[in-house]
Amino acid sequence: MAIFTKPNPQFLRRAFELAIHNVKTGGGGPFAAIVVRNGKIVGEGANSVTTTHDPTAHGEVNAIRAACKALGTFTLAGCELYTSCEPCPMCLAASYWARLDAIYYGASAADAARAGFDDAFLYEEFRMEQPERSLPATQLLSDEAWSCFAAWIASPIKTEY
Repeated sequence: MAIFTKPNPQFLRRAFELAIHNVKTGGGGPFAAIVVRNGKIVGEGANSVTTTHDPTAHGEVNAIRAACKALGTFTLAGCELYTSCEPCPMCLAASYWARLDAIYYGASAADAARAGFDDAFLYEEFRMEQPERSLPATQLLSDEAWSCFAAWIASPIKTEY
């Protein structure tokens, strides 16, 4: 069971340091994050989208991956995320999937937009019905696709999550 106290600004300052270092060394965007469990850092990550050619390599996602690897688990229940900026929609979703207990952030989404990182478009897209979105998505082979779920349901060796 996690032991929570009030948020620790030092962890957020560490995320700021990582983000600034990342910019100064050409590592990627001005974003970084820390995952903390019971007052100790268990994962750190900085944005590496441009250097790894991976659009999912945001600071929060990299920190979540590092923490999961360090802890040997796919769930971060009992952990908190400290991030240099309010998470984008992808990072927010990743935080939910990781089952983090809390998120603490420095800069706001509006601050990010002022610096050229505007996620407002994505939030607008998510509010639209699928046919109205700018990225077409079409369901195919739905009957055949169910076989994937049927295999999951029947599997005696699955790990529930």
